[in-house]
Amino acid sequence: MQTPTTYHPYDFPTDWNSIQDRILSIDPIKYASTRNFENGALTYLGPYISRGVISTKSIFEYVKSLDLEWKSTEKLVQELAWRDYWQQVWVAKQSQIESDLNFEQKELVHSGVPIAIVDAKTGIEAIDAAIENFYKTGYLHNHMRMYIASICCNIGKYHWSAPANWMYANLLDGDLASNHLSWQWVSGTFSNRKYVANQENINKYFNSTQRNTFLDVPYEAFNNLEIPDVLLQSHKGIAEINYPESIGQQELEEKKTLIYNYYNLDPLWYEGEDVQRVLLIEPAVFERYPISQKCMNFAVGLSANIKDIKIFVGSFNELQVQLKDAEIVFKEHPLNTNYQGIQEDREWMSSVEGYFPGFFKFWNKAKKQLIK
Repeated sequence: MQTPTTYHPYDFPTDWNSIQDRILSIDPIKYASTRNFENGALTYLGPYISRGVISTKSIFEYVKSLDLEWKSTEKLVQELAWRDYWQQVWVAKQSQIESDLNFEQKELVHSGVPIAIVDAKTGIEAIDAAIENFYKTGYLHNHMRMYIASICCNIGKYHWSAPANWMYANLLDGDLASNHLSWQWVSGTFSNRKYVANQENINKYFNSTQRNTFLDVPYEAFNNLEIPDVLLQSHKGIAEINYPESIGQQELEEKKTLIYNYYNLDPLWYEGEDVQRVLLIEPAVFERYPISQKCMNFAVGLSANIKDIKIFVGSFNELQVQLKDAEIVFKEHPLNTNYQGIQEDREWMSSVEGYFPGFFKFWNKAKKQLIK
C-alpha cells in the first residue's frame, strides 16, 4: 500500500495528490473509537466531499478495499451515510430545508447570531478556541458544531437559521443540507427533541477542565436555565466576497460543455475527453447563500485540478447565451434547478432514495446493500 503524506489535519490542501493521501490515511477502526474527541482519528475529508471533488461512494469503495470486517468499518460508513441521507432530504424537500421543516422551534426570544459566538467570547474556553480556529482554518469538529448550535438555539433561544447561515458561510465543507438540517436536529425542528450538552461533556471530549460556566449545570437544570447575559446581544450580516476573474466571451467555444459549480468540482468527470469545462459561479447563489472569502478561494483552488477549467462569473442564462447551441452537461443538485441541458446523476453509496423522516429508516435500507 502507498504510504500517505503526513500533514496537520486542519490544513486542507487543494491539490489532487494531497487529497488522495488523505484518503489513504483513513483508519476506520480508530475512527470508530475516537471520532467524538477533538483529536480523534477523523478523516478530514468533509471539504472535498462537500465540494464534489470526491464522493461518499468513492470513499466507501476505498474502505471496502481494506478488507476489514464490517463491524470495524460500520461506524465510518454510517457517518458517510448521514451525508447521503441529508442530501436525499434536500432533494425531496428543496428550499423547505431553509425553514422549520417538521416542527416549529419553541421558546424563541432572539433573532440573528449571538455576538459572543461571532466574536468567540462566550467565556467557555473550548468553544472560544474552536471558533477562533474556525475562522483561521474553515474547520469545526462535528461535536463542536452541535455545542455551538445548542448554545445559540437552546440556551440563547435564537432561531436556528441565522446562526446556521453564519456557520455555513465559514465552513470549508459547508453543505446546506448537512449544515441546516443538523441545526434543525439540534433545535428540535427536524425531530421534536432538542440537543443540549453541559460543561462536563465539553470537558470530556475537548480536553478541558473548565468549571463554573453557564453550561456547568446538571442536565435537568437546562429546562429552567435563564439566558446568560453574554448571549443577549445579537449580530446580523455576513461579509461580502470577491469573485475570481471571469473568462472573456472570446475564450468560450461552441462545443460540448461540462458545467462545474461550488458543489461539483470533480476532476475525474469525463476525464480525458475532448470537452469544454466551465466553473460557473453565479453571484445570485452566493447572495442567497453567502460564503467567506476563504471558502471561495478554497473552491477556486480545488478547481485547478480540473484540466483546462474556465471560470465564468454570471448567471446560467448568461453562460448559455454565450455557448449558443453547444451541448451542456451538468450533475443533478438542488441548486441547479435553473440549469438546462443534460442532467447526470451524482454518485451515491447506495441506490436508496426518497424522503425518510428519520435517518435509521434510511440507514437500515442502505446497509443491506452496503454490507454485501
